[in-house]
Parts: sequence; C-alpha cells; structure tokens
Amino acid sequence: MNEDLEKRIRAAISNPQNLGEMAGADSIGTVGNSECGEMLRLWVKFKDDNGRRVIDRATFQSFGCETAIAVASLATELIRGKTVQEALALKTEDLAGQLGPLPPMKIHCAQLVEGALRSALDPASAVAAIPPGAVAPAPASAPTLLDSFTKPREGAVKIVFRPPPSPGS
Repeated sequence: MNEDLEKRIRAAISNPQNLGEMAGADSIGTVGNSECGEMLRLWVKFKDDNGRRVIDRATFQSFGCETAIAVASLATELIRGKTVQEALALKTEDLAGQLGPLPPMKIHCAQLVEGALRSALDPASAVAAIPPGAVAPAPASAPTLLDSFTKPREGAVKIVFRPPPSPGS
C-alpha cells in the first residue's frame, strides 16, 4: 500500500464517524468474510424529506482491518440524505470516497461495506454483493455484532474454557 493511502486511512480511523450500534434503527445489515475474519454490521435510520424517504443516519460496527473501518466511516457519511435507490447505486469504489482507489489486496474491505449496505437496504440483493469467501447476512433482529461470534450454531461444537486448577489441587 502506498504511503499516501496509509495516511488517508490513518486520518479516517483516528476519528471514525458514526461508529457504534444505533437504537431504533429501521434496518440492519450484517456481512462477514470467513477468509480474513472480518465482520461488519450497518444500522440505518430513515426520515421523510419532502415526500422522499431518505437515509437520515447510518452507523456501523466492525471487526476488521483499518481499511474496512475507514471505508465504513466514510460510507456512512456518503449515504446520508440519499434514497435507498441512490445508496444502492453506489459502487465499491464510490464507498471508499476520499481514500481514493484501493489496492487489489484491500478491495475486499470496501466490498464488505457494500455487502452490509445492500444487506440493510435490499436484503434480497445482498447475497450477490457479498465478496467471495463471505458468509450470508445475519438476521436484522440480531442485537449486536458480537452475537454473531458468541451464539452457538445448531449442531456446532461449543467450547467451554475451564478455570485453571487452584494451587494444591
């Protein structure tokens, strides 16, 4: 990655915008990439703007690299005031915004954000936008992204850590 892009990423993550869960969101989208372990959840709240339903606010939570966090931060600002159709028309490279073109090894970070956006705004099309190696979107009713990691899946092995033995036992 070039030094200029690294500076822009550091600037974006030094003061991430719209980070955290949003109570009362109208829509939630979640995607995860099993290849690199990244997960991203996006909350969206709408408002009426002279008869148009537009995005009033969007927030995100990410278990991912700095680039994914930077893109999500910029994307949540970029989609504000847009209709669902306008936001869905944004391409992966648009979501990276001020970061500029991402190198091939970091494009999946913007694709993760695009997948979460599509999952929140148009769940039926979200599966097509999920990058290779990613898992399907989680249900919008899941209260936190951490639940995606901590909820045991049906038929999955559950690992329980035992406390260390006490001295003398």
